[in-house]
Amino acid sequence: MRPPEDCTNIEDVRRAIDALDREIVVLIGHRARYVEKAAEFKTSNQSVRAPERQAAMLAERRRWAEENGLEPGVIEEVYRTLISHFVDREMQRWRETE
Repeated sequence: MRPPEDCTNIEDVRRAIDALDREIVVLIGHRARYVEKAAEFKTSNQSVRAPERQAAMLAERRRWAEENGLEPGVIEEVYRTLISHFVDREMQRWRETE
């Protein structure tokens, strides 16, 4: 994949974006497996939802966004969506193991 400054046409840019998106999807898949494993260690509905943990995570992701020149609100929105989805999955898994 070429660095952005070495792209000479839109196809170069699109190939690079597609490659990055594939990597992002793979990483989200890895994250999903850790979430599934985390459910094994949870002991209650509250420990699955963990609002304090969620708040701390979102604050940290906002900080990471700022450090990388990204809009913190957009990154927070992305992570809120991921967290909501994974908490729902974790709740489902946790209920199955009760």
